[in-house]
Order: sequence, then C-alpha cells, then structure tokens
Amino acid sequence: MKIKYIIILIISLLFSGCGDELLNVLPEDKITSANFPENEADIKLAVNGVYALLRESSVYNEGLFGFGILDGATPNAYNWGNTPIAKAGNGQLSSSDADIVTFRWTRCYGIIYRANYLLSILDLVELDSDVKTIYIGEAHFLRGLAYSLLADAYGGVPLISGAISADEARNISRASLEETWSQVISDYDIAIANLNAEAVEVGRADKGAALGLKMRAYLYQGKYEKVLSVINEIEALGKYGLYHSYEGLFRPENENNREVMFDVQYIAGENAQGSFIDQYCGTGTGSFTRGTRYVPTDNLVNAYEKIDGSEVDPQNPYEGRDPRMEFTIVIPGSFILDHQFPNYIYPGGAFNHPGNRLKHLTTRKYRIQELKDLPPSGQSYLNYIVMRYADVLLAKAEAIIETNGNIDEAIQLINRIRTERADVKLETLPMGMSQAIAREKLRKERRVEFALEGLYWSDIRRWDIGKDIYPVEVKNHEGGLIESKFPNGYLEYYDLLPIPESELSLNDNLVQNPGW
Repeated sequence: MKIKYIIILIISLLFSGCGDELLNVLPEDKITSANFPENEADIKLAVNGVYALLRESSVYNEGLFGFGILDGATPNAYNWGNTPIAKAGNGQLSSSDADIVTFRWTRCYGIIYRANYLLSILDLVELDSDVKTIYIGEAHFLRGLAYSLLADAYGGVPLISGAISADEARNISRASLEETWSQVISDYDIAIANLNAEAVEVGRADKGAALGLKMRAYLYQGKYEKVLSVINEIEALGKYGLYHSYEGLFRPENENNREVMFDVQYIAGENAQGSFIDQYCGTGTGSFTRGTRYVPTDNLVNAYEKIDGSEVDPQNPYEGRDPRMEFTIVIPGSFILDHQFPNYIYPGGAFNHPGNRLKHLTTRKYRIQELKDLPPSGQSYLNYIVMRYADVLLAKAEAIIETNGNIDEAIQLINRIRTERADVKLETLPMGMSQAIAREKLRKERRVEFALEGLYWSDIRRWDIGKDIYPVEVKNHEGGLIESKFPNGYLEYYDLLPIPESELSLNDNLVQNPGW
C-alpha cells in the first residue's frame, strides 16, 4: 500500500510540474492585465507611475509649464528663437503649434488615465483599509491636479472618470469651465478626506498638499471667501512656515523644508529621474547644446524695489535692490560659482546660449551652483516646488483685499514675506492703505516672490491685466531692441490656449476656444 501511495504522489508531482510549465502561457518578463496587479507592491508601482508623469515637459519639467520657462510667456523672461514657447510670450502662437499647445493636454490626460486606472485596480488585491485609503487619496489628488492644469490653460475640458473606448473618446464633448473646476474641487476634497497630515513617503501627497492646491484652485476662480476657508484648514495643521532663507529655498541641501507643501522629486541619475532645468535655465557653457535659453528681462529687474524705498540710480541700476533679485537673477557684477568660471565676476556676458541675444542677465533660481561638474543634460536633481507656504500667506492677503476685509491685516501678511527671512529685509509697507493701493502692492509682491517659478502667467490672466502691461520691449545690454511682446497690445484670446488641432481632428464634438 505504501508503494501505491508513493507512485500516486510521484505521478501527481509530475503532472503538477507539467501543468505549471505547459499551461502557464502568461509572459513572465512583462506586465499584462492578466498578471497585474498581484500584490501591494504592484499597486505602489502603479502609484509611482502616476507621480512620474509630473516630471514630463509641459507639466513640471523643462516645458513651458514648469520652472521659469513659463515666465517666458510673460514680461518676466525672454525665450530666444521661434519656438512655440517663445511665440506664446510675444503673441505669435497658433493652434497648429505643437509643444506647449499639445503637451499639456496629452500629458495631463495621461495623468488622468493612470489615476483612473489606479482607482480601478485597488479592489483586485488585498490591502489594509488604511493603506487603501491613502492610495484613493493620492489618485484623486493627482487627477485633481491634472484637471486644474487643464482648466487653467484651456478652460472647460472633457471629464473622464473611468475607462472609455476609442469611439467614446472620439465623441466626448467639453464640460463647461465651472464643471471642470467642480471636478477639481471634488477630487481635492476626496484627497483631503483620505490623506493624513504626514505623507507616507517624502514626495508623495499629504493633506496639506491637497489643501494647498485646493486653495489655489479657488484663487484662480476668484472665489476668495472659499480661499480664506481653506487657509483656515491649512493653518490648523500647524506644520508650515516661511523658510528662514529665500536663497536657501532653492538649494538641494534644503529640500523638503517646512515651507514646501508639495514638490516634484528629482534625483541624480539617468532614466528621466532628473529635470532639464540646468539644461535650459541653468549655467551656460557657451555651446549650442547647453546654456540659458530662457532668461530674465530688465522688466523683471525693475520690479524689484530698493531696500530702503529710495529711487533707483540709473547709473547703478542693480545697487541696493530687494535681495530676492540677486537670489533669482545673475546680474552684471554677480559671482558665477561653477566649474568653468570659479569666482568669475561677470561683466562680459552671462554666457547664455549663443543664440540668445539677451546676454547681460541669466537665471540663478533653481540653478545648482558650486559644483565641480554640471549635471548631465536632463539629470538635474533639484526638486521643483509646486506649492509653498508663501503662496498661502499671499493668497490670504489677496483674498482679504478682494473681499474688502481688514486691509491692515492683509498688509501685515505681505510684510511677513518682506521681513521674516534672515536674508530678505525690506521696509514694511505702511498701514491705512486703500483697497486699490493694497491690491497693487499685493500683485507686485507676488510677482517678485514667485519670479521664475511659473506662476505669473496664470496671475496675469486671472487678474485680467494683459491689456495694461503690454506691449513690453525686451532690450539687450546696450539698450537695443530685441523683441516686442504683443507689440500691438495684448490679445485677449491668449487668456486660454487653443485646443490642439490634433485633438480637434479626431473629435468633431470638441469646440475650439474663441479667437483661435
């Protein structure tokens, strides 16, 4: 009997082995819908895949919609060449242009698709309820972020909350702008309800990140009472404050400090783990492959006031200005600390890209300095800050001013930005201002505080001031005219980007924005 049972056991083992070998037709070296997800590690892989798209150009990498390059579509900076980015800043953009017109659309919908997919697979594996809750919050946070970028750029867009067929995609219509912003707020609300005050890992979203971006969404809609309500929730967390050094905010050794509410994480290395900021906005080498292609203008320099409030001396235009100027811009006389020019005092050119005719100014903010070697192209490891606490203070000041609240309270908030850092000490603004003057001071403060961080483009459009600030002349160090931005005045339809023609050709139900 024992021999019989042994034979049966051997036969069973042989058949089970053959079954594994002959019947398992799924590829072991690839991820497919049949073998993914299998466990929590796979879910985390899917989450990381959504976050990864934040590093794409036209989201938060080297494209228009990240870093100071977006400021190139404003008076703050100049983009050399006839690229779509440059054309967006001078009134020459068309709906047939690629780059900025198409990339924000396609890559934001990539984030939405991946977030929806993440939500659809969470029930396919066993997860602790607390863990699942966090993943739900992150998916909605990232989807809300993508829809907010789309709403800001294009207005109302198609809303997709799950998988759709190719035919459905070709027939979907645009939601209204109000419906799109409602989707943004709904996603952020779910994120806020599901996320903890502390992120599970550095770089992933937490409750404060979701509250901060919800605040911005209301700010961009001009819903100031709701801005103030959300800020109360942010302050209740008790975890944010101004970092003690404005210059230090943008140095790699100080990443993830108490002012940072959400940022995009970059690390040194290949495989798209770094950004292109040093390639396009960093230290130049004088070659056609590297250098500052997107540079600050004199118009931005002139926005920085004198520390003591006195008039600027035309013979010494850079002397005694707001310290944030030199922390943001390399000006004539600056030390450029890099591998090629150790302690090189600039008077002979900012060493911008040789195709750039604006050569006397260059970008310092977000530039890695004091290195023996520049990061290879596309491998800058400095994080990009999406939301920081200074934005909360200035959003609160703006909301108070626009709701005709206590103007002195708003001025006190602005003065915190001007005085609370060790390396930025400006004269305090006086109390007793009118609403109109306080508004002017607030808008100027936002411009210089966030210069070359990519926010001014949105501010110009939501404040409806394009008609007041353009045309803007960009001049070289000798006063010669390089370019006029919107030479015949601002074109109001530039308040929205055009829907990409490639999308219109696929879907007859998509309607182009007026003017394009």
